[in-house]
This record gives sequence, C-alpha cells and structure tokens, in this order.
Amino acid sequence: MEFFWYVVLMGILAVYIVLDGYDFGAGIIHLFFAKTEKDKKAITSAIGPFWDANEVWLIAAGGVLFFAFPTLYASSFSGFYLPLMMILWLLIFRAVGLELRGQIHHPMWEVIWDKAFGIASLLLAIFFGVALGNIVRGVNLGMVENGVSTQEAHFFFLPLWNPTFSPKADQLGIIDWFTLFLGVVSAVTLTIHGANWIIYKTNSSLNAKLKEVVYKLNFVLLGLVIISLLIWHRIEPKPFHNFVENPFLWIFPLIAFIGIFGLFKVKTFKKDGHGFVFSSMFLVGGFAATTASIFPNVLPSTNTVNPSLTIYNTAAGEYGLSVGVYWFVIALALVIVYFIIQYKVFSGKMDDIGYGEH
Repeated sequence: MEFFWYVVLMGILAVYIVLDGYDFGAGIIHLFFAKTEKDKKAITSAIGPFWDANEVWLIAAGGVLFFAFPTLYASSFSGFYLPLMMILWLLIFRAVGLELRGQIHHPMWEVIWDKAFGIASLLLAIFFGVALGNIVRGVNLGMVENGVSTQEAHFFFLPLWNPTFSPKADQLGIIDWFTLFLGVVSAVTLTIHGANWIIYKTNSSLNAKLKEVVYKLNFVLLGLVIISLLIWHRIEPKPFHNFVENPFLWIFPLIAFIGIFGLFKVKTFKKDGHGFVFSSMFLVGGFAATTASIFPNVLPSTNTVNPSLTIYNTAAGEYGLSVGVYWFVIALALVIVYFIIQYKVFSGKMDDIGYGEH
C-alpha cells in the first residue's frame, strides 16, 4: 500500500505542477511582458476562472501526505517551517493581487497589485524549484554534529542559508547555489509554460511575441537542464543508479526531452494548444524522473548516522492505508467531475470575460 499512496501523492503533485504552474508562469509574463492594459486583462482572463481551483491539488497533496506519510509530514513541515510560511504569504499576495487589481480603476492601485501578482508568481516559481533542490540534495536528519544526533532521527531544521552557501556544508541551508540554480530552472520552465497557456487561451496581440519568447527561452532551458544534470552528478555521485537498475524508468526523461525539443517548433504549431502539451510533458517527465532517481527515498539524509526517510519508514499503518483507498476513490471522482465541468464551461478563448472587473 505504501507504493500505491506514493504514486497517488506524486500524481497529485504532478497535476498541481502542470495546472498551477501555468498560473505562476502567467504571472511572470504579466510582470515582464504585458505592457498594455489590454494585454494585462487578457492574461488575467486566461487564468482567472481556473487559478483557485488549481490550488485544490496542493491542498490535496498536503492531505495525502498527512494521511499516508505522517512521519514525512511532521518532519518536513517542521524542518521547512520558515520557507513554508513564506510560500503561504506569497500565495496570499498573489491571489490578492489578482483579485483586487480590477476593483478600483486608479493607476497607483493597479500598479501595486500588478506588482504583487507578478513578483509573488516569480518568487513562488523560484521557491518551488528550491524546494525540489532540497529534496534531491537531502537534509541533515537528526541534526548530527560531530557524528552524534542532537535530535530525533527524523527531525531537522534549516535556516534560509548557511555562511558558505554550499550544498555540501555540514550545516545546510535551504538556499545554496545548487537549490537556487534549480529555482532558476523552475522559473524559466514555468515562464514557458505560462506563455503557452496564454497563447492557448487568448487571441492577445501579445501571442506572437510570446511564441518568440518561448522559442528563445527554450534554448536557455535546454542549457540549464544540461548544466543541472552535470551539477547533480557532483552533488550525488550516482544520481542515475535507479535508472540503470530499472531501465523502464528512462520513459520519464524521454517524456521530458520530447517535451523540451517539441517546444522548438512553437512558431510553426498549427494549433495554439500544442505548445502547452509539450511544456506539460516536460514538467511531468522532469518531475517524475527526479523523484524516480531518489526512490524509495522521499527525503534523503546527508549524514551516515540516521537513515533517509523513505516511503516505508514514514508510512501510516497498513489498515489505515487500505481503508483510505475507498475515500480517495470517491474524492478523486468528485474532483475529476468538477474539473471536467469547469474546463468545459470555460473552453475556448478567454480574452473578453473581463475577469476581476468591478
């Protein structure tokens, strides 16, 4: 049952990355590329009916984590307490900015909330990349000092950064050059993803420019991915051992690279939605490949005193996991029906819905 719930959790997170990922990307596009009021309204209209529903998947992931892997939940929510609070406030500011900017038609009011929406989206994209970097790099479980645990084996706490800014330091920080690099990769990826969603859902005059942005940023992304793989090999001496032992896992990197290379044809796509499909493939394939590379670990330990947290030593009891399947099926069916209705009602181009207008 542990593996089943692990797949469920990773699946929910993958859906969240794709759906709320385009929201973050749209916010970044709004911050840097939307110069006219018409373009800004087109962007907010493209994500307006969807953004709050998309965040349901993040709540669902937290619920599954709490239910199925309580030790991991307790460990990560205490250890990452500070960045989690920062992410919470960024989510709030982003939502407030999106909802309030159209309530009062005054230049200063609109500029303030435009910046809140855009900057929060950018920082969230970076923070989620940093979070993935922390999981890949691992943490000092048990707060080991001089070979001795100073806390329980599953406990840790990280400051925002350490003085050396190094991912190999004895006392790690949340932000170091490795995790920050993955944050940049995340921001570039979600910018591309958000641009593809805007192209798909609007007829904005910005679309031609966004296709050029996607095309150019894709070269940047490809370079960043190659560099990140080389850096990863420095952080983890055998980052691909799971793929060597289980060759079927190569399907995930393959999906990711089909996605990234497909985006180079963004200027020639006959249908606006094709770019979004390819960026979604890159996101899902990349996320799946990353998590598969550390499986069965879910939070590696950087010391040799305490073992890594895995899906097996953090899972709830067998009975609870079994009973939870029935409730999960019911909840999943309701969510799927809701999303089908929502995306059907708001199908097509969204330029003129005037989201957030008072």
